[in-house]
Amino acid sequence: MNHDPQRKLIIAIDGPAGVGKSTIASRLARKLGYANLESGAMYRALALKAIEWDISFDDEAALTKLAHDSRIQLEPTGSGTRVLLDGRDVSQRVRETDVTAGASRVSVHPQVREWMVARQQELGAGGGVVMEGRDIGTKVFPNADVKIFLDADPVVREQRRLQQQNLRGTAAVFTAAELRERDQRDRTRAASPLTPAGDATIVDSTRLSEDEVLQRVEELVQRKMAQ
Repeated sequence: MNHDPQRKLIIAIDGPAGVGKSTIASRLARKLGYANLESGAMYRALALKAIEWDISFDDEAALTKLAHDSRIQLEPTGSGTRVLLDGRDVSQRVRETDVTAGASRVSVHPQVREWMVARQQELGAGGGVVMEGRDIGTKVFPNADVKIFLDADPVVREQRRLQQQNLRGTAAVFTAAELRERDQRDRTRAASPLTPAGDATIVDSTRLSEDEVLQRVEELVQRKMAQ
């Protein structure tokens, strides 16, 4: 099927924690002039509200009601995604350790994911988006024009996370062991487990630089556009 040059693509980038999805998605979106939507930020926002409202990360019913009663917005900016929770900018707060850990636990609940997926589909329905997460190509946009699954060795991911945190001047979020534990939770959850879509291109970035990963991803997108 030929690609309509007037129709903007939906690009899905999935992968485990610490693999560099956010950086690659942000850089790619800037190059294409697309919106960069980070689905994980929505789970972080809900985890933050659960912390503030003293709701257990294990209480699916309460978390689902909380989600339905919340307004979570993602606003693409030149420097990344701005996260608004009920109109309040929480972009920095949702990057902190307690919220990051909570987001992983909130995301295992099927009813919470159902609500999130519906919101994410609304955000990206018009195309012109690079959306990254853990189930974009399998659940949110199974018909995405380009699907990429980024992966890397947990030790390498830990090192990259440490470098990121050092640059930001904050404490490290995950050790390699904690990343493996989170991988296990993401890959074995009942709802939308972390797994590459059958038609996704897997890019192992263990031995690749950020620029090399971006180049490979850009080549995939350009090939799609040229079809």
